[in-house]
Order: sequence, then structure tokens, then C-alpha cells
Amino acid sequence: MHRRSSGGPAAARGAVLLAAVLLAAGCTGGTDRPVAAESGPGRPAAGPSTGPGPSPSPTPAVPAGPYVALGDSYTSGLRIEPQVGEPRGCARSAVNYPSLVAKALGLAGASFRDVSCSAARTGDLTGSQRTDDGANPPQLDALSADTRLVTVGIGGNDAGFMEVVGECARQNLVQSLAQSLAGSAAAAAPCRDHYASGGADQVRRKVDAAGEKLADVLAEVRRRAPQARVFVVGYPALLPADPSACAPVLGASVAPADLGFLGEKERELNGMLAERAAAAGAGFVDTATPSAGHDMCAGAARWVEPPFPAPGLAAVHPNAQGQQGMAAAVLRAVRG
Repeated sequence: MHRRSSGGPAAARGAVLLAAVLLAAGCTGGTDRPVAAESGPGRPAAGPSTGPGPSPSPTPAVPAGPYVALGDSYTSGLRIEPQVGEPRGCARSAVNYPSLVAKALGLAGASFRDVSCSAARTGDLTGSQRTDDGANPPQLDALSADTRLVTVGIGGNDAGFMEVVGECARQNLVQSLAQSLAGSAAAAAPCRDHYASGGADQVRRKVDAAGEKLADVLAEVRRRAPQARVFVVGYPALLPADPSACAPVLGASVAPADLGFLGEKERELNGMLAERAAAAGAGFVDTATPSAGHDMCAGAARWVEPPFPAPGLAAVHPNAQGQQGMAAAVLRAVRG
């Protein structure tokens, strides 16, 4: 098991760099920042006939469109080339998962609309969102009574997940500096301790509040597109189950226990999304399970970029491989 170093200039410098990169990521995207099983309308497994009884429910037909994609930067494909669409500030990629799903289903032109936008929150689905380069109209305005398929990838920004990631970097930076300058004892998980101060789980409270907003969004989606099959898309795993696997990537800049804390909170976020989807009669697309082994510390196999991303890509956001993996998960759900 990798252990946090006892401090010193090298550890402090690593934490400073990590904090700077994560803070930048939080400003440009968001998770927008991730467990529940892939779900959605489907058919019970067929078995041998044992006599009269209810017939299995038929598998719903794959929607022929129109398909509307709603969501934040994990949906839009922040910084993945080629970037397309207007406003440019939404940072939509032509190879994000909605585009790949639409292509696989043979949907183009008026049959496919991607209105996702980097840094979007649930409020940006019903209201206009300002970006660094133009305003994105309310995303739900793309829906109509003709819409037959909707994917919703939202909630991480409402839960403040990127802020939590940045705060963990800051808390570990403070600890590294304290150890370096004063030789103070190291806390096992300074970030977890910070969010548990006062006896309340502050992150869980934000996740729950985001869930209430998502419930309202899904109700409005159903009202505007009553014939559509709706899928809430979860977030891929940012970190491995064993935090020590991140030592070659993150070094000693974040305590292993805090990496575990971040993984736990992402699972709570995905769990909330799955629960709200089920309550609204929507499907849930689990992207965390198929992304196991493809986290930010997985080297060339990663679906999510680490705090020090490949040139041109966004830190702590899916890369092109990640978008392909998410598209495959959505297609499995849509096709039942």
C-alpha cells in the first residue's frame, strides 16, 4: 500500500501543482464531474414454457429519433477534437458519446440534437447558460412531443463534485506545507476530515440537493417529451478501487485515504442518479462499471485524463476513449 510521505519540499511542490491543475479544471468544465447497474426498459430472460402464464414483456423498439442529448462537459466532450456546434463556449465534440450513439442508430440532421454544454447545471436545462463564447439556450427547449430518445448527463456540477476534488487538493497542500515548515503530524485524510467537520457529511448533503433538482428536470423532460425513452447517464470512474495504484501518477500529493474518500463520493453521486432515474421511470446508464480499469491512473488504457492530461485534453474529464466507452454503455441500454 502506498503511503503518504512525511512531507518536505518535493511533496509540497507536487501538491501545489495538483491543486493548480484541479482548480483550472473546475473552472473550465465540471463534473462536471460517479454505482448502480445499467438499467432501462428490457425483457425478462426467456425460459422453457411450463404452461399457461403471462407472456414476457416485449423488448421496446430501438428509437428511430428524434434524439436529444442534454448534459454537462462529460457529455459535451470538453476539448476533444473536433469541436463543433454553437455556441463554441459549450465545447461540444463531434465524437462525444451522443454523436457516437446517434451515428450507431442512424440518426442525423433533424433526428439528432446535441445541446449539452460544458459546466452546465440543472438550472441550465430550463434557463439560458452563459459561456465564454456565446449563450446556450435552455437545453430543454430542444425537446418536443416528437422526441423519442433523451439522454441526460447532469448533476455533478450541482453536487459541486469538482469543487470537492479541488478542496481535497487544497487540504492536502496545506498539510504538506505544514509538515514541511513545522514538522506537524500528518492527518490520514485531511479532505475527508474537512467535509465531516461539524458532524455532518457536507458532500452527501450537496448530492442529495442535486438529486431533488434532477427529479424536477426529469419531470419536465417527461412533460415536454411524453413519448420519449429517457436515460440518465452516470459518470465514469475517476479513480481505481485501490488508491495505491495512483502512486505513479499522483505521487504523494494526495493522501491515499482521501483518494478513497473521493471514490466513495463519486459512487454516492452515481447512486443518487440511479435512484432518481428509477423514481422518474427513466433508465440509468452505468458508465462506472465498464470504466473499471480505465480510470485516470490507468495509463494508456484510461478513459479519464489525470490532473496532468495529455496535450490539448481537459484534466479530470473523459478523453476520446472514454466517450467511446460511454457511448457503448448507452447503446446497450437503449437497445435493451
